[in-house]
Amino acid sequence: MNAALVLIISIAVLLCGYLFYGKWLAGQWGVDPSKKTPAHEMEDGVDYVPAKTPVLMGHHFSSIAGAGPINGPIQAAIFGWIPVLLWVLIGGIFFGGVHDYGALFASIRHQGQSIGEVIEDAMGSFAKKIFIVFGYLTLLLVVAAFSSIVASTFGSTTATGDALEGAALLAHQQTAMISILFILLAIVFGFLVYRKNVPIGPASAIGVVGIIIIVAIGMNFCPISIPYNVWMWILAAYILVASVTPVWILLQPRDYLSSFLLYFIIGVAFIAIIGASLAGHGHIDIPAFAGWKIAESNGLFATGNLFPALFVTIACGAISGFHSLVSSGTTSKQLDNEANARPVAYGSMLIECVVAVISLCAVGFVWNTVNVDKEALAATGLTSPTAVFAGGISQMIGSFTGSEKLVSIIYSMFVLAVSVFCLTSLDTATRLARYMFQEFWLGPDETVQTVSGTKKVLCNPYLATIITVVLGVGLGMTGYAKIWPLFGAANQLLAAVGLLAVCTWLGKIGKNNKMFYIPMVFMLIVTITSLCQTILGKFKAIGAGGADVWAYIQAVLAILLVVLALVLAVYSFANLAKQSKEKAA
Repeated sequence: MNAALVLIISIAVLLCGYLFYGKWLAGQWGVDPSKKTPAHEMEDGVDYVPAKTPVLMGHHFSSIAGAGPINGPIQAAIFGWIPVLLWVLIGGIFFGGVHDYGALFASIRHQGQSIGEVIEDAMGSFAKKIFIVFGYLTLLLVVAAFSSIVASTFGSTTATGDALEGAALLAHQQTAMISILFILLAIVFGFLVYRKNVPIGPASAIGVVGIIIIVAIGMNFCPISIPYNVWMWILAAYILVASVTPVWILLQPRDYLSSFLLYFIIGVAFIAIIGASLAGHGHIDIPAFAGWKIAESNGLFATGNLFPALFVTIACGAISGFHSLVSSGTTSKQLDNEANARPVAYGSMLIECVVAVISLCAVGFVWNTVNVDKEALAATGLTSPTAVFAGGISQMIGSFTGSEKLVSIIYSMFVLAVSVFCLTSLDTATRLARYMFQEFWLGPDETVQTVSGTKKVLCNPYLATIITVVLGVGLGMTGYAKIWPLFGAANQLLAAVGLLAVCTWLGKIGKNNKMFYIPMVFMLIVTITSLCQTILGKFKAIGAGGADVWAYIQAVLAILLVVLALVLAVYSFANLAKQSKEKAA
């Protein structure tokens, strides 16, 4: 299949979804541009800070992207390019876009607070407590994973203590140096825009030039050589500060500047795919459909039945529960106008779908290289989705330019960009976890500012951050990977719960919520099916006598997640039934 044709048709479909379905959603929900947002009503200069739309979109896009839309489609490509493409397009427009947009809209109508508050409004305080506990634990897992990933990308040693040498060590040093300079650049950018009132256009031009300069410096001057464990401590200190620092100093400007790297990736990838296709090399060698079940993997691809594995694996490329936490966490506290919710939330989700399609084209280009046994794959160096993504696009560039130097530069830039997004998602997740820890202690009509006594202590942002960082980074140092396999299902459970919450709330206020019915039921079925398969697999391993303690832990956690899904589903469907009866009466 021609990669350029797939990309162009996909962009056209997603654009139509944004222009028509996204606009229809705004009308059905009653989005009101004249209504003041929490960023203005509750502006405090720390968390609630109105942001210009391009800046906020940069923050939101960088936070939700991470490595998700790259990893998922590449790992799921083993099922065939048609199932992956269909789910990315249909899921993005009718599932993920609705989920992200709905979560942001519901949050700004609840003082910029999380989906937990929306659940309390629609289903009661008990349902809120359950959701926040689950959401907080999921975010701890994100903090653990991303801190380990970033430390592995920066470190002179691996997580197991093995020392790096030669080109691998140099690449890690370069990435670390550029990332540090990037943070300093973001602080300068924030100071120029928010304290010196430099217009966003000139400031953006300065920022882009700054990115080019720091990349050039980092590629040629990288004296930093720090082992993995030390980086974990440094990252702990960084996110401790970053999650309580006013958003205008670091969060907004850094994520906005990070988005330029993502736009750069999309632009270069578009040129690569079109150029390779015009040169007769832009092909997707993946089978259209590879069957309903994949029994074995070489470590790069997913395994299991197409349902539910495809829908859990692709995640961020179509729908992801983490997005609802970002929408209802940091983004809703910075939204300048309700009308901006559509480009920021719905638009960002569809751009992420474009990245997912690009990832599919990338793995399709190198398919015959990576669809081999584990030993042969190791020899290629394309053993991770990030490497496949960077390798596929850079080799496309090489296919029509013939420049090995350019291939090497593009590969390095793509790996660097993914690392930057992981760091972005890391401290965003820490801030979100802090919000949820604080909200857990709040009763109806209470805010962090109005509580007193013990609640005031527990809602203290510094205490909440310290607890989050200690637990998250501590888990990252001691073996989060043992329970990480549950994250995919847990993340999609968050998506199902987010859809349930917004659907129930819209029904309560008398707005059309029928567009949520199919997505929320489908995601519940996907989640519960996946978790039940995990539970059965762990029980078989335990029964065979070869399981370690982590098998028991995973089985227990999976059971708890199923119970959580069922409890919240019962609450939601009961409320929806009650609303239907009241409406009929």
